Amino acid sequence: MTFEIELNGRTRSVAVERAGEGRFRVIVDGTPMTVDARRVGEFGISLLFPGDSHAVSAIDLAPGSSPGELLAHLAGRTVPIVVNGRRTSRGGGDAGSAHGEHKVAAPMPGRVVRVLVARGDEVAARQPVVVVEAMKMENELRSPKAGRVKEVEVAAGASVEAGRVLVVIE
Repeated sequence: MTFEIELNGRTRSVAVERAGEGRFRVIVDGTPMTVDARRVGEFGISLLFPGDSHAVSAIDLAPGSSPGELLAHLAGRTVPIVVNGRRTSRGGGDAGSAHGEHKVAAPMPGRVVRVLVARGDEVAARQPVVVVEAMKMENELRSPKAGRVKEVEVAAGASVEAGRVLVVIE
């Protein structure tokens, strides 16, 4: 399978082939590597990239809040990745004008520290809506668009799995 990803404003070509149980051959912009992949929770995936001196880098992936978006967590940072953005015409729109329901999901397993909105609240695009602690780091999750909070699916103190829907914005 071949597709494009957009990461930090840069588009890359990615090809993925199965290379055995839980292993994949991944080619990023022509550079091949072997990756171990394991499911984490209901929706998340953990990718292990063997490094040069027996070091291993791990990236946890979970569904993002918009179609075609993934959230990648690496070394305490969460970064959105757009998959096949040109095909889904995500590149031309403004997140504040997106139509339909959008779900804010947990990027990795963790604990809800604070819920910053309530059902019926009006929110702006990129406004923080919930704070999740994972791996001793607090991650402020934001609304993907301006709209109204339709549902709040969690409360402070709740444990969540990767990909769990926390807030729905319409």
